[in-house]
Amino acid sequence: MSDKLPERTPTVHDEAALEARRRFLVRALSSGLLLGGAGWNLPALAALFGKLPGKMPAGKSVFDLKGTVKVDGQPATRDTLVTAQSRVETSADSFVILAVGDGAFIVRERSVLELSGKQLLVRGLQMLTGGLLSVFGHRGEDDGVEVNTPTATIGIRGTGFYTESAADKTYFCTCYGRTRIGVAGAGESEEVVSKHHDAPRWILARPDQGRRIVPAPFRNHTDLELMTLEALCGRQVPFVVPEDSYQAPRRDY
Repeated sequence: MSDKLPERTPTVHDEAALEARRRFLVRALSSGLLLGGAGWNLPALAALFGKLPGKMPAGKSVFDLKGTVKVDGQPATRDTLVTAQSRVETSADSFVILAVGDGAFIVRERSVLELSGKQLLVRGLQMLTGGLLSVFGHRGEDDGVEVNTPTATIGIRGTGFYTESAADKTYFCTCYGRTRIGVAGAGESEEVVSKHHDAPRWILARPDQGRRIVPAPFRNHTDLELMTLEALCGRQVPFVVPEDSYQAPRRDY
């Protein structure tokens, strides 16, 4: 006789409980209640949600990961240290959520990300392929971060953004903040100021009706993910998400 318990099909009550937990987490994150933990029973909340986002302690980089993830060519664990000169790779059905200095990242599946900078100060991101959600703290005029993909060069300072990189086009959403979007190897550029996903763009390898920077839809990232990343840096997002109007796609982390 097997000791393994039979798998249980989730019920309507299970789904309702998960929804209630999600709404509570959105409310707590948006109000900043989880950043410092004052007045909260964090062990109880951790048991409820599995893991709470909060400022990463010194010497720690990886908040969560799934599947096959490599950092600097070696299999990554939650103890792996990521620096401003690391290379991060994910395979199919994999992801990693991490923080480096004043920046935090969700690296999607089938992605290759190369960081450049010094120690924990990231000054450049080379997104060779795949998807990346990222946030950075405020930077000065001469201290920004440059994001490069096969078709785009983007300058950011104190910004949340999402990008998907392929050989023929780049998707880029300035979730909030100011960015300068440029076409790699060409003179076309556009400055974007966004409060809340106001101006997503495609940056194309070949022109579309004479333009290589064209409007794009909102896709494949959520406000809850952005709130999580900012919490890993001890910050809050510069917008409020009403719990009853949260409609972005949900994910399994």
